[in-house]
Amino acid sequence: MMRWIVVALTLILGSTAMAAPKNVTFSNIDGGTLDFSEWAGKPVLVVNTASQCGFTRQYDGLQKLYDTYRARGLVVLAVPSDDFNQELESAEAVKDFCEITFGLDLPMTDITPVRGSDAHPFYQAVKAETGFSPKWNFNKVLIGPDGSVAGTWGATTKPTSRSITKAIEALLD
Repeated sequence: MMRWIVVALTLILGSTAMAAPKNVTFSNIDGGTLDFSEWAGKPVLVVNTASQCGFTRQYDGLQKLYDTYRARGLVVLAVPSDDFNQELESAEAVKDFCEITFGLDLPMTDITPVRGSDAHPFYQAVKAETGFSPKWNFNKVLIGPDGSVAGTWGATTKPTSRSITKAIEALLD
């Protein structure tokens, strides 16, 4: 069964588990979709988030990263998830909370599963490639410009930590 899943993800995502994630899409919190093909050749930091988590203040760091590096190509994608029972009831409530409380203007998905059998295909592919799966909110996955996983970090690593900024800077133009 697991082999079939890896084969299916390979066909969906490309010849390797995460190479050129041009077919990866998320539902956009504003409606429509967010498509990785729009970010081809750019590093993307994907972070599963929650509005009622002790790590929610990390939104400030995510916005700071985005403000600092977006002109050089970095995309920071927030993926609200209720997998740990700490997200607000609706995408509209999440969006309002993030805009009012943190002034976020970075891309954000609709509320999305990130763990287990219901996990979004992106997270399934990351787990198949690296073994990494979010163990809590605010886990970070850095996708390189070539579509490969360039780094993963847990919730306690702040977005502006040296380990993350060093990895991002190595991928920028």
